Amino acid sequence: MESGAVQVGGGVNAPARPSATADDGRTRHRVSALLLEHGPQTAAGLAERLGVSPTAVRRHLDALVATGRVEERHAPGTPRGRGRPARLFHLTDAGRSTFPHAYDDLALTALRFVAASGGPEAVRQVAEAQLAGLEQRCSAAVESAPGDRAMARATALAGALTAEGYAASASALSGGGQLCQHHCPVAHVAAEFPQLCEAETAVIGRLVGTHVQRLATIAHGDGVCTTHIPGPVPRASGPAHIRAGNTTGPARPVPGERAATPRERTAPSTSTTPTNARERTPA
Repeated sequence: MESGAVQVGGGVNAPARPSATADDGRTRHRVSALLLEHGPQTAAGLAERLGVSPTAVRRHLDALVATGRVEERHAPGTPRGRGRPARLFHLTDAGRSTFPHAYDDLALTALRFVAASGGPEAVRQVAEAQLAGLEQRCSAAVESAPGDRAMARATALAGALTAEGYAASASALSGGGQLCQHHCPVAHVAAEFPQLCEAETAVIGRLVGTHVQRLATIAHGDGVCTTHIPGPVPRASGPAHIRAGNTTGPARPVPGERAATPRERTAPSTSTTPTNARERTPA
């Protein structure tokens, strides 16, 4: 049997074909590359460039739309009468990110120059300026969180950060909660310049409305960026305060105190003051 061939029913040898998944992956990469090189196109235009049927290319476009790499829009200037209006397919930012780029190298070169010229403080200022936009975009989601609890705001923040590409989640713990970021878009740069992580931690603290503590970062080799959010300090009840603060004798009634219950009124008392006098509040 020839190399690269497989035997099918009846003993006929047929050339081996790559898996359908590999074929689909290559075709979808070609579709994305055409959108990158030539801009938005229709399914018919892409089919003509690829030499396949419009039905076949639409199947690949549907898959790319489902993964967020391509989006479909109405072609400008097309009538919306009877029949299917012309649609253009655009490459999204997520689709562009699948192609090689040198953003990290450019950022490192720029920050090294900043550090050499202005020192660590200048790098910190650049990090704060870079995260100002992120803070502004996330603030709307956080402000809409129900109540003023830090964990409610952290949950809303996790959703906003996920939309920004951080794959974040929030969980409540006995001592407060945690905000976890499973992806860091600037991990390679932050490994050399921790000011980025420090500025991001400060942003998280401002958005959730409390002091937070960074426990782990992807930039330092951890699997997840983890931020601890402390819970509220428990407050003792009123009677506990009375017992803790008055150890020299029984508590005396204060203006506005509730009237004693029948059981309390009939309970024996060691005081020499009549019971009905104790129940009155002096004018």
